[in-house]
This record gives sequence, C-alpha cells and structure tokens, in this order.
Amino acid sequence: MRDFLRRVGLPSIIDATPATLRPPVHMTPAARLLLLVGRPLWAWRVELATFLLAVALLRWLAGHLGFLLAVLSVGVLTSMLALVPEVRRSVRLLYRRAHVRRQWTLAVRHAGLANFNDRVPRVVGHRLTLAGDDLAVRVPAGKTVTEVEDKAETIAAFLRVREVRVHRRPEDAGLAQIMVVVRDPLGTSERWPWPNLGADRLSLWQPIPVGPDEDGELVTLSLVERNILYGGEPGSGKSVGQSLGTATAALDPDVRLHLFDGKYVELAPWTGCAEHKIGPNQDEAIDVLKLLVADMDGRYMHLLANKRRKLRPEDGLPLHVVEIDELAFFCNGPDRAANKAFTELARDLVGRGRAAGYIVKAATQKPSGDTIPTYLRDLFAVRWAFRCSTSDASDTILGKGWAKSGYSADSIDVAHRGVGYLLHEGGRPVRLRTFYLADLELYALAAHAERLRSTHRNRALEEGGADTHLHVTE
Repeated sequence: MRDFLRRVGLPSIIDATPATLRPPVHMTPAARLLLLVGRPLWAWRVELATFLLAVALLRWLAGHLGFLLAVLSVGVLTSMLALVPEVRRSVRLLYRRAHVRRQWTLAVRHAGLANFNDRVPRVVGHRLTLAGDDLAVRVPAGKTVTEVEDKAETIAAFLRVREVRVHRRPEDAGLAQIMVVVRDPLGTSERWPWPNLGADRLSLWQPIPVGPDEDGELVTLSLVERNILYGGEPGSGKSVGQSLGTATAALDPDVRLHLFDGKYVELAPWTGCAEHKIGPNQDEAIDVLKLLVADMDGRYMHLLANKRRKLRPEDGLPLHVVEIDELAFFCNGPDRAANKAFTELARDLVGRGRAAGYIVKAATQKPSGDTIPTYLRDLFAVRWAFRCSTSDASDTILGKGWAKSGYSADSIDVAHRGVGYLLHEGGRPVRLRTFYLADLELYALAAHAERLRSTHRNRALEEGGADTHLHVTE
C-alpha cells in the first residue's frame, strides 16, 4: 500500500529515488502545487530573482530618497552598468543560460526522456560558441547518454535548430557533451588565407595551422609520428586541405617528399621539391615503396645501434613525407598481384614507419573496403572527411559510428567547399573550414620551396655534407 501512494515527481522522505509502480489516479494538492506553481517558478528563477532584487533595491531607496528619486537612481545605475562591456556580456550570458536550460528541459520532456522518478537530463554546464550552445548534461538515474543520442532529432525539432550532436564524456558514463547547432559559422563565402603563406621557411616538427573551427578557434595539425587519410567527393575542398601539409613539408628543406599521383596533375606543383614523382603507374610505385621500406628498416637499425626508440629532431635525419593522391587507384587496379604488392608495402610503411620518421598522407574519394583494404585504411590514426554524399561514406573515412553521433560529412552543404570533420587529437571529430590557397598562391609557394631547397642543398654540398636523397635502383 505504501508503494501505491508514491507519486510521480514527489520524492519520498524515506528514500531519495523511490520507484513508481503505477501512475496516480488522483493527484494530491501538493503535487498540483508543485507542477503548476513550483516548477514554473524554478524554471524562471534567474529572471524572478532579478525582478525581486530590483524591487527590494527600489523600496530601500524610496524609503531614503523618495519614490521618484529612487526610480531615477535605479535607472542611472542600470544605464552605467550597461555601458561596461564585461557587465553587459555577463548579464547577457546569464539570461542566455537560463533560457537554454528552460528550453532544454521542455525538449527532453517532449522527447520522453523523463525517468521513473520524473527526473530529466539536466544542464550542468553551458558555453556559448559561434555555432550555438555547448552543453554539459547529466542524465538521471535509469537513463543513459545513448537514449539521449537516439532522441537527438526529436530534441532538435522541438528547439527549432539545425541539429543536436550528442557525445558521451569518456570520464563519466552519465555525462553527455551536447552541441546545439543554431547556425553554421563556417558556411560563409569569406575566404581565410593561410597564416603561413608568407613564411620564408617552415618546420614539419611544428604544428600546422589548418583552419578555424565552429568556435572560431584555430585548429592545428601535427604530422610527425602520424599518418593521415583525406576523403570526400570531388570539389569538396579536399585538395586544399591536403596542400597545407604538403606546402609545410616542401618549405622544410630537411624533409624528403615522395609523390604518388594517380591523376598526374594533382601534385604537379610540388614536382620540383620531390625526390620521386610517380604517376598512375603501379610498377613504378611499387619500386619506390620497396626502396622506402628498405630505408625505413635501415633507420631502425640505426636507432637500435644508438639505443633509441624513435627519431628526434637532433638526430640529423630528415623526415620523409609520402604523399599518395587517389589511393584507390594504386590499391585497386586491374592487376591483382600489383594491387596486393602495393597494399602490403603501403601497410608496412604506415604501420611501422612513424617512429622512423615516415609520414604517409593519402587521399581518396571513398576509402570503402572494396577499393582499399580495411587492414590498410584502419591504420590511419588521423582522418579528415570533407563533403560526402552519404553518411555511410562519411563513416568509411572517420570511422564507424560517428555519423550516428552527429558527425557526418553528408550534412555539409555542397556550396561550402573546404568544410570538413577532422578526427585527430581530442577523441572526437572537429568541424572546421580549411584556410584557402588559390592556384597562384600554390604555385608561388612551390617555386619558393624549390629555391629554398636548392640553396639548402648547395650549402650542404659546400660544407661537405652527404647527399641524403633516395634514388630508385634499377
């Protein structure tokens, strides 16, 4: 009988989270008061507290100065405070948070996310971003973050926003990081130039600026000890994103470039900076990969002899960047034996080359398992997905399950070239837009890199340095 008297939304005095066995037939007066008065007052507590504080201040001043002078004083004080940018911004953010919490509570209730005790996922943290609201949400007992994720579309429809992305926080299974996307700050015609465009010389050991994210923060990408896979449909801006890393490698004269170009012309500007330039020829590509794998093995012997685990800048050995455009062409040609040979060598280089100073940057439209073997594709730790036609295509680049969590490149507008999802440090994809490099700027960078490398090579020869370039042996 005691269990029957427990009511939805009214915690028992005896236990904090009583079970509700059946809905109440007759609501008690206390329950009606709580639902009809208490809950709305609590939802509007910030605005109500502000109003009560203003009334209290006005009454106190009226007792000392009179009503008219009190009203005038409050008006002057409010105007003076409103002129201070920090105060104005703090007050606006305070009311924004209160509004977001109210709307969120209504949205999750309409989505059916209240638990057996009438508790709903509640906002415990809020951050305003250029794209919308970044929320930390605590799920109540009996609910999971996965259930919130499954209702993301329902919540987004109630809030009238573009989308809602839900991600479980790794440190706490009951805490969700939720992005309420109100607008697309990256969907603009404005083009942002690459910050390193006028640099005389760069170092690949340093992070590369690649573009701003939805919060307006600069995103950088470190390539040392990493391999990166670019994917996306033609015209999505994939080539520009790929060029930022290639330009950095070219402007570092201590880096050796090896280009594999399935279309002949995609990597053509960097031909003068490269040790090898291979067109759509699997046999030549296999020969160069064999040479690179042999050099990699030699480097590991060098590291072993010096009791080292990995290459460091002070070792004096150059980094090697292996740039592969149209990876699917080299892995999925008409000759099965050549496909297998290339894929096995590439897998060896990607799998073992990081500590020896080998960086593989590969690009393709859709790295599905029928074109690129999964045992090669899955070795790329860094993924960059540009516009894709389907969520499945996006998942083949970023990894399975990201589209369901709201990180799908098929949601990118076809007109927004250069916008994509970068999965690198941080554990979840970052939506960003690449810096822009026009063709003329690209050619100028390549010409400058050629002159820089020529000067560096001549200086090394004058000083009696050894030629560390690799050449394919016949």
